[in-house]
Amino acid sequence: MSVHYIKTKHTVENTLKKSRFFGVAMPCMSLQDVQVGVKQLSLEYADASHIAFAYRLKTDNGLIYRFYDAGEPTGTAGKPIFQHIEGKNLINLVVVVIRYFGGVKLGAGGLTRAYGNTARDVIEAAEILPYIELENIQLTLDYQQLQPLEFLLKKLDGVILKQDFAGQIQLVIQLPTVNTNTLLQTFPNYTAML
Repeated sequence: MSVHYIKTKHTVENTLKKSRFFGVAMPCMSLQDVQVGVKQLSLEYADASHIAFAYRLKTDNGLIYRFYDAGEPTGTAGKPIFQHIEGKNLINLVVVVIRYFGGVKLGAGGLTRAYGNTARDVIEAAEILPYIELENIQLTLDYQQLQPLEFLLKKLDGVILKQDFAGQIQLVIQLPTVNTNTLLQTFPNYTAML
């Protein structure tokens, strides 16, 4: 199953037995992004009864994830949120569900469904895109190689991030990892991968 991500923040609102649930899905690239996002929502919804969340991030050390019930009975809030993140194979996001208690107890099953359904709804509202692993490569080229390189980069979905013109051209290129070998077979004079 291919990995996916969301590009922009989305919010939905659900009501169940007078309790209001706000679901927020936000792209995050690091644990610090998650902490800042959750803290911001905690301030924005300071009067909420519970602010539960789950996140899943791709790091150099593999996937890291966590879910938090925010004082709801264990397993009724954070885990159902996380199951929808994992079910769609999403990375680099946090999904937060904010609850305003409406005076009617929902029970463990009701809570699990309410948090899970709100997470599902906000994920489905977001634009889900395939995640493409990118790689940066440093190349040294002669001037006459620049035009053929630019032509190849268009075909390989690559971009030039940096170029320095001296005796030769020093370039930093970013492209999908799956296309790296094709580039390096055509231009084998790369100096280092970053």
